[in-house]
Amino acid sequence: MNNKRISIIGVPMDLGQRRRGVDMGPSAIRYAGVVERLEKLGYDVKDRGDVEIGRPEKYDVVEEGNLKDLNEVVKANQELSDKITKAVDEGDFPLILGGDHSIAIGTLAGVANKCENLGVIWFDAHGDLNTGETSPSGNIHGMPLAVSLGIGHPSLTEIGGYAPKIKPENLVIVGARSLDEGERELIREKGIKVFTMHEIDRMGMTKVMEEAIEHVSKNTDSVHLSLDLDALDPHDAPGVGTPVIGGTSYRETHLAMEMLAERDLLTSVEFVEVNPILDSKNQTAEAAVGLIGSLFGEKLL
Repeated sequence: MNNKRISIIGVPMDLGQRRRGVDMGPSAIRYAGVVERLEKLGYDVKDRGDVEIGRPEKYDVVEEGNLKDLNEVVKANQELSDKITKAVDEGDFPLILGGDHSIAIGTLAGVANKCENLGVIWFDAHGDLNTGETSPSGNIHGMPLAVSLGIGHPSLTEIGGYAPKIKPENLVIVGARSLDEGERELIREKGIKVFTMHEIDRMGMTKVMEEAIEHVSKNTDSVHLSLDLDALDPHDAPGVGTPVIGGTSYRETHLAMEMLAERDLLTSVEFVEVNPILDSKNQTAEAAVGLIGSLFGEKLL
């Protein structure tokens, strides 16, 4: 990584979904030693603390358009976008720790306004391409990619003051194995590149990552990685809110991170959906820190 200055921003957001505990994800990742790991690799790490998350009066409120806790999610993501913009303006590499995946709305708003064409690698068991109309649950953590493509409620799509944040041709999803019907339709309609677990099993992670990296490098000037820990198999990352059996192994995911480190093309990164309440001895946060180490150039020899 050419930029040796990293800004860590925590987002203790748990309002994008229904299972409490993911708001402790940033603390768990810090506790697992992320700052020390990065400093050991020679990085100058600045921890900018956490975005403040508002509390709704009642958790069961369903707001307009089948969007739960909309106002609080919008406010937190706008603040996150502003914090990232400030970090980038100061020459830092943003490393965002979640929190549920709805925080990617603010992350992409903050990084995309600093480039012409942002490429995105989305490591996730899910597509996160729902809208209020297609979502079975109304949980906004299942919508950040759709929102970033400019599809969804205006108060979400317009965070940062502009839309869309990304173009479908600059996006690749890796590790998908649970897609809703509305998401499948959007993937087909927009021609979004997706490597499901079927492709990873058939082609192997090396080939998948070579093609994914090639895809997001084509017409872009910056590349963001968004990694949901539920991309990994629950055996390796049990502390997530929406586990789906049959995911990538810890070793396969390490290989993907190592390949990204070798190519040195990332300009921002986020790790999300660590839920310590559902975890076993902080295993999932430990896995996240190990993957972050590989992503930022850690090697055995």
